[in-house]
Amino acid sequence: MPYSILLKPINRFVTASSVILILALMSLFPSGASASRYSDDDVEHLLRQLDSELRQREHYKELRSARIDSLKMLRSGKTADRDGWLDLTMRVAIEYNAFNNDSALVYYTIGLDRAASWGKDTVASEFRARRATYLSLSGYMSDALNEVAQLDTAAMSDRLKRVFYTATRQMYSYMGFYYEGFESTSDYWNNRSLDAQKRLLGLLDRHSPEYRLNLGEYYFRCREYTKSRNLLLGLVGEIDPDSSIHAIACHILASIANARGDHNEYLYYLAKSAVTDLRRATMEVVSLQELGGVLFEMGQSGRAHDYLMAAMKNAVESRAAVRMMQTTELLNVVESDHLAQIDSWRKMMTLIMVILVISLMALVVTTFYLRRQLRRVQALRASLQEAGRTKDVYLSRFMALSSIYMDKLKQFCKLANRKISAGQTDELLKMVKSPKFIDEQSREFYSVFDDAFLHLYPNFVEEINRLLRPDQQITLAEGELLNSDLRILAFMRLGIDDANRVAQILNFSVNTVYAYRNRLRNRAVSRDTFEADILRIGSL
Repeated sequence: MPYSILLKPINRFVTASSVILILALMSLFPSGASASRYSDDDVEHLLRQLDSELRQREHYKELRSARIDSLKMLRSGKTADRDGWLDLTMRVAIEYNAFNNDSALVYYTIGLDRAASWGKDTVASEFRARRATYLSLSGYMSDALNEVAQLDTAAMSDRLKRVFYTATRQMYSYMGFYYEGFESTSDYWNNRSLDAQKRLLGLLDRHSPEYRLNLGEYYFRCREYTKSRNLLLGLVGEIDPDSSIHAIACHILASIANARGDHNEYLYYLAKSAVTDLRRATMEVVSLQELGGVLFEMGQSGRAHDYLMAAMKNAVESRAAVRMMQTTELLNVVESDHLAQIDSWRKMMTLIMVILVISLMALVVTTFYLRRQLRRVQALRASLQEAGRTKDVYLSRFMALSSIYMDKLKQFCKLANRKISAGQTDELLKMVKSPKFIDEQSREFYSVFDDAFLHLYPNFVEEINRLLRPDQQITLAEGELLNSDLRILAFMRLGIDDANRVAQILNFSVNTVYAYRNRLRNRAVSRDTFEADILRIGSL
């Protein structure tokens, strides 16, 4: 069923033939004809106030229950005073109106029975008239009509007539709502309600708020929207904003704004009416239900769900069958949408959780990879630092070796100068030609070179032996750092591959260097990769 049908004003009595007339009247208020009195911010501010009041719903209920309990205590002390007891019974029943329909009916019935037994016919008639209203609200339409049929307006005082027509106006209105799906029947009861209201107007004080409210509602139901609006705007500006009259007037103003196409004013007055209902702990309400439906159509399903759930709780707690019928259908639609949203959010949360798990796994893998890279970087840094220290040592050894040879060159020059000055050239020539001189210089060079090279490659001898066959391992003499084989391989590791240069440095012949190399290659485990394997010794 479209929401527009569920959310019609309380006293709808439109016939099929009057649709054209309604459209014509609504055309007098084009939606864009004038700016709304209320901005979006005004509406949102009031809706937030309503949200706040809704959170205090239980508190307001407790206050109203406390008032009822106080009246009950006063009533319990009036058993000897029949008039006082009946008056307090009536007050308790009225206080239960729109709060707990079953309790209201109980007290109206008690009052009716006691007043009838005591011969208080006027009071009994008032109890009966008021009870008829709330029988219809509970869905007991036949019982309500039977109650009214037993009352004779001709014998009533004006005061009792006011009670009667107020009760029947509301009773017929509830019946119109109850038969809303049957247009002709609904129109019949709405017309009866309008007639009762017209009779009521003739009995009310023209200066009273009740008269102004009923007249404004009568104008509205007769589609005289301008008159109704002007009258009710003045009324809501003067009366207590927490009164039931204020709540009803605001609801009628909201219905007028809806007919005029003023959406913001429509929402504004619905919210004001709902705020007053909440503060009064009025459980039998229309504004909150209607506002929930409109907000749902606007896409505010979360707030709509809250309002309609509260409206349904109110209808259930007040035992108002008519209101439950109206709220249930719309709530089912909103609840379905709400559950769909929850399911969508659940799926989204699942997706987010999956993404988070994947992200966490990626983070773990990335962290592991970065830590591994960090360890490699730290190892590389350590190697570079070690290489830097080795370079410093190597440079130091090179400088020391150069210093030694410069010193020896100076000593040799001095010796040669003395020999020549003394005429001992033959002795100088003999010393230079002697192999002992060259051997001493070579041994000293070997000592310095061996020490410096092994500082760069401390495991060089072990690495070379791994490349050689087990039966061809190199064994060093005691106190020996490197031998001739190892020195030739050491120069290869340093990248000095030229046989002539190696021969000059080691004081060997070129053929001797070639012979050493071939012999060592023949002793290798892998003869073809032997030289490449040597170059990989000590690499990162």
